[in-house]
Amino acid sequence: MTDHALLLVNLGSPDSTSVADVRRYLNQFLMDPYVIDLPWPIRRLLVSLILIKRPEQSAHAYASIWWEEGSPLVVLSRRLQQAMKAQWTHGPVDLAMRYGELSIEKALLRLVDQGVKRVTLAPLYPQFADSTTTTVIEETRRVLRERKLPLELAILPPFFAEPEYLDALVASAQPHLQQGFDHLLLSFHGLPESHIRKLVKDPAHDLLASDSRQVSDATLALCYRSQCLRTAEAFAERAGLQPGQWSVSFQSRLGRNKWIEPYTEARLDELGKQGVKKLLVMCPAFVADCIETLEEIGIRGQEQFQEAGGETLALVPCVNDHPQWVSALTTLCEQVTQAR
Repeated sequence: MTDHALLLVNLGSPDSTSVADVRRYLNQFLMDPYVIDLPWPIRRLLVSLILIKRPEQSAHAYASIWWEEGSPLVVLSRRLQQAMKAQWTHGPVDLAMRYGELSIEKALLRLVDQGVKRVTLAPLYPQFADSTTTTVIEETRRVLRERKLPLELAILPPFFAEPEYLDALVASAQPHLQQGFDHLLLSFHGLPESHIRKLVKDPAHDLLASDSRQVSDATLALCYRSQCLRTAEAFAERAGLQPGQWSVSFQSRLGRNKWIEPYTEARLDELGKQGVKKLLVMCPAFVADCIETLEEIGIRGQEQFQEAGGETLALVPCVNDHPQWVSALTTLCEQVTQAR
């Protein structure tokens, strides 16, 4: 069987570090109603205000982590794609980004041109959120519908608690854990509280609950914060960490809305002032290193931690194209394919 493709999809990146390219990318990203869930006129006004100064600031940030080969996120995603080709035996393995030049639409058209009949769509997000998983799925369905593409679709669900993913996460982090540390901070991407409250209808659900075992399975399926906690708890158990050795936080806030807590910036200050000298930080909401890990944590986070009294902040790389992650992702996608 060679007609069943695998389509890996990640968030995306500007084409370059120029202000114009960054502005174009940010406009597409922020105008997605799954990212900023406001009526179009209000969203357009808000994004236009953000785009006055933000592109220049973001361009500087991108320039500080850009590789000779291009955007780290895109380069690492391509490496994962190449590694997956050796293990996916059903057909081609393609790569798309939700935003930017490597569009989902172009990838699907390429696959149809190659004679593909079925596609397993793999949104590369361990935890579920409308602003990540849902927007990828809906954009894929839009293209299939509007282009009238004759493709059957299977979708990889969020894998935040899958043993294969968790074991790969531990394997990729193990060399850094073995070097010794005072504390491990698991920093996940943040999300406005409103995004969760819109989905989770359980009035008893506490968005500040510190243990994912306190929520029902129905709530866990829709609550991004609880899924992050479940990933962190399972990782710590598999890695043999004691309760006081690690904690969870959420990064990348944008705007003045209330976002899920605790905030990574606040935790970095707290840990530095509490006497933590050697801090490890890993970012399990991402499967490929990007501006949020390399610049926000690896550069700005390190400076902030040191100013608060800490000595070293070591960023644990994402799973990227780690061999065990490649095998884990292949297994998870095979399970979806065989279930069809």
